[in-house]
Amino acid sequence: MDWIVIVDDDTSNLIQAGKILSNHNMRVTALKSGKALLNFVRDNKPDLILLDIRMSEMDGFETLKRLREQLSPEEEIPVIFLTGNDTPESETYGLQLGAMDFIRKPFVADVLVLRVRHILDLVRLQRNLAAEVTKKTNAYESLSLHLVQTLAETIDAKDTYTNGHSVRVAEYAKEIARRYGYSQKRQDEIYMMGLLHDVGKIGVPDTVINKPGRLTDAEFNQIKIHPELGSHILEKIIEMPNLRIGARWHHEHYDGSGYPDGIAGNAIPEEARIIAVADAYDAMTSHRSYRGVLNQSVVRKEIETGKNTQFDPVFADIMLQMIDEDTEFRMRES
Repeated sequence: MDWIVIVDDDTSNLIQAGKILSNHNMRVTALKSGKALLNFVRDNKPDLILLDIRMSEMDGFETLKRLREQLSPEEEIPVIFLTGNDTPESETYGLQLGAMDFIRKPFVADVLVLRVRHILDLVRLQRNLAAEVTKKTNAYESLSLHLVQTLAETIDAKDTYTNGHSVRVAEYAKEIARRYGYSQKRQDEIYMMGLLHDVGKIGVPDTVINKPGRLTDAEFNQIKIHPELGSHILEKIIEMPNLRIGARWHHEHYDGSGYPDGIAGNAIPEEARIIAVADAYDAMTSHRSYRGVLNQSVVRKEIETGKNTQFDPVFADIMLQMIDEDTEFRMRES
C-alpha cells in the first residue's frame, strides 16, 4: 500500500485529501507544518509527500529546501506541491527546487488520485532503472533496454502529441552516429541517450506540456527546465556517467543561442549535437495540437537553414542525406 504524507496548515484540506486517497487504498498521514514534516521524515520514509506552498511559519518552498538538505540523494522522497492560485513563476521556482508536479486546490478527486499515481509510477520506474544498473558490473548489460523503453514511453505519454517521440529520436540519432562512423557500442550508447533525452519532462506540469497553441514566456520557462531536471535524474546512475549528456544538452545550439548552458560549437558534447538534429527533425515530422506533419521539403529546408546556427553542419548534412534517401517519406510519425 502506497504511503502518502499530506502537509497543509488548513485542516479541511487535510481531511478532504486524506479521505480521497484513503478511499483509493492509500495509507495517509496528515501533518500541519513544514517543521512537523522535517521531524517526521527523520524516522519515516513515505512514498510521496503532498506539500502545501502557502503555510505559516515555514512555507512549502523553504520546507522543500530543508528537506533536500536533510535527506541524502538515496533517501529523497518525491514531492508534489499543493497550490491555490500561485503564479507560473512560483511553479517554475518549485520545479527548480525539485518538486515533481503541482496539484490545484480545491481538489478534484479524480485529478488528485491520477496525479499521485502517475508520479508514484514514474518514481518506481526511475528507481527500478537505477536498481538494474547496480546489479551488474557491466553497465550496459545491466541497463535493461525494455525498462528504458518503458520509461521513455511513460515520458512521451505526458504529451498527447508526442507518441513514440523518444524512440524515433533514438533511432534517428543512432543512424546518424552509424553513418558518422561510431562503433556499435557507441551507437548503442547514443540510442540509450536518445530514449531518455526528455526524461526531465517528468517534472513539467501536464497542463504546460499539453497546452494547445503558443506558450507564454512563463510557461516556456517551465518547459526550459526539463534538460536540467533530466540531467539531475540521470546523473544518479553513476555506472553510466555519459547517459545524462543527451538529456542536458539536446537544446543547445551550435551558435551558442540554446539552453540551458548557452554553450556553442565543439563545447557541446558530440552526442548531444547528434540528438539535437534528430530531435528537431522528429518535432517537425510529428503531429502537434496546432499543426500536422510538415511537408518533407519544408523539413529539409529547415534543417538546411539551421546549419551552423542551430545544428552542427556535419550532422545536419548526414540528416539531409537521410531525408534525400527517404523518397517515400517513411521517417515520420504515422
